[in-house]
Amino acid sequence: MKIGLQISSFTWPGGEAEIGPTLARIARAADDAGFDSIWVMDHFFQIRSVGRVEEPMLEGMTALGFMAAHTDRARIGLMVGGIHYRHPGMWIKAVTTLDVLSGGRAWFGIGAAWNVMESRSLSFPMPVLADRFVTLEETLQMAHLAFTGERGSETELDGRFVQAERIMNSPQSISRPRPPILVGGGGERKTLRLAARYGDACNVFGGPDMLRHKYEVLRRHCLAVGRDYAEIERTNLATISITPDGRRGSLTPSGLVDRLGGWAEAGSQHTIFSIREGFDVSKIELIGRDVVRQVRKLGEPSPVP
Repeated sequence: MKIGLQISSFTWPGGEAEIGPTLARIARAADDAGFDSIWVMDHFFQIRSVGRVEEPMLEGMTALGFMAAHTDRARIGLMVGGIHYRHPGMWIKAVTTLDVLSGGRAWFGIGAAWNVMESRSLSFPMPVLADRFVTLEETLQMAHLAFTGERGSETELDGRFVQAERIMNSPQSISRPRPPILVGGGGERKTLRLAARYGDACNVFGGPDMLRHKYEVLRRHCLAVGRDYAEIERTNLATISITPDGRRGSLTPSGLVDRLGGWAEAGSQHTIFSIREGFDVSKIELIGRDVVRQVRKLGEPSPVP
């Protein structure tokens, strides 16, 4: 099983001047600890499930470029990109740039988005949900064409919302056959169908019973589109609190291993979690020392292209 770290808050001691040094320290610690992936959210305001809307929030792709320079091994990506925040061509170019500059470590995390408030606040046009799903599918089609061969298919795409005359991608991504595409969200009629058709991974959240259900829906979509279910890496998203002794209701390292084992038994191959008080790198080091090796014994992950 793989583990990933989601950095979902930048409300850290020292204020704005310390955000850069703290983010670099956290990313290096996670990389050194053996985390397989490191993620940031694609939001412009903090989301209410994490903190106050006024709390600091970094632009995601810029933050990933910074993190690429401070890590060597872990894959990095957005959990997940909001489809309407960037033009389809910019999505492909930005992910390719991240992949090239990181030495082939980019994830392409993408979803239909939901945050109406931040979009309206910062003048991002936000189409209705049905149109966002059409744009998402057409962007995924364009991405598959762009990551083809040495510099893209150089063909055209004439979609409802995405029209591209020459889909060239130069430089081409280092990751082959493409940076792995993670389609985020658990919607059973549309999101998981898109993951089955175009994704290299899906991401859902919930307890083991919910994960089993969502993965079974994904399996049925794979059957319907003729896709091998085993080709899609199954990931899940969570939040944890960890201490060496489990004080104040937190998990101990062995408790986290058990929790990860439950998610693995439900079908997850890659758990991505945020850590409460995650700016405390001792928590990341604790996971690296007392959790990572045990997690590897939970089973081998499916290969990611």
